[in-house]
Amino acid sequence: MSDETSARIPSVFDQFSLAGRHALVTGASRGLGRVIALALADAGADVALVARAADQLAQVAEEVRTRGRQAITVTADLTNLDELGRAVDQVYEAFGKVDVLVSNAGISPIWKRSTEVTEDEWDAIMTTNVKATFFLCTNVAARMAEQGGGSIITLASVASVVGTPRMAVYGASKAAVAQLTRTFALEWARHHIRVNAIAPGYIATDMTAGVLEHPFFGNAIRQATPLGRPGQPDEIAGIALYLASDASSFATGQLFLVDGGIAAE
Repeated sequence: MSDETSARIPSVFDQFSLAGRHALVTGASRGLGRVIALALADAGADVALVARAADQLAQVAEEVRTRGRQAITVTADLTNLDELGRAVDQVYEAFGKVDVLVSNAGISPIWKRSTEVTEDEWDAIMTTNVKATFFLCTNVAARMAEQGGGSIITLASVASVVGTPRMAVYGASKAAVAQLTRTFALEWARHHIRVNAIAPGYIATDMTAGVLEHPFFGNAIRQATPLGRPGQPDEIAGIALYLASDASSFATGQLFLVDGGIAAE
């Protein structure tokens, strides 16, 4: 093979580049949303950050800008469909298009027995984790279809596929997200829109701190995880970058478990 021919073969690392692309990340003010947004910026994407906490969003936006990328912030409660629509409109007005959507915003589990869950708690989890995810994805997908495609990443959970005591409603909501992901992938493949879900196990974030630090439940979680520890947020960022990029160009409708081995048992 000549040097000229060899020079035309792109490196596998080139497939992970997001240079020139625009991403929208919800729940971006902290936790997984923050680290995913920063990973996408590291790969070259400009990032729109959406969450309820304006001050925290501003801090993440500054972190994106220090990486040499553009960042915009939109404060919105995505359970309110008027606010959801306004947020997406603002992102498109700023960027013109969205190549990558990370639907990460979600409510933390209500850690209690199923017989103790109230109707208000059920509604809060389902509205945030399922309804907002559905309408965010459908809103953005309609525009992605017009622009020629894109990648949508949803956040499910290992609780989507294994029974998790005291987390019945959360598990049901994340199983719904996984099923929406599969259906969206089938419906939108003809528009060159790929849709995949990340299903984390127990990740050390603000959302899980109370459980992981509990003397009984925290230890039980470590014992139930074959790797013997909770994951770290940056251990989710890599799979998000993969799914956002051309490296995963033939992957759609999949649930990617990143759970320390819980679902393998």
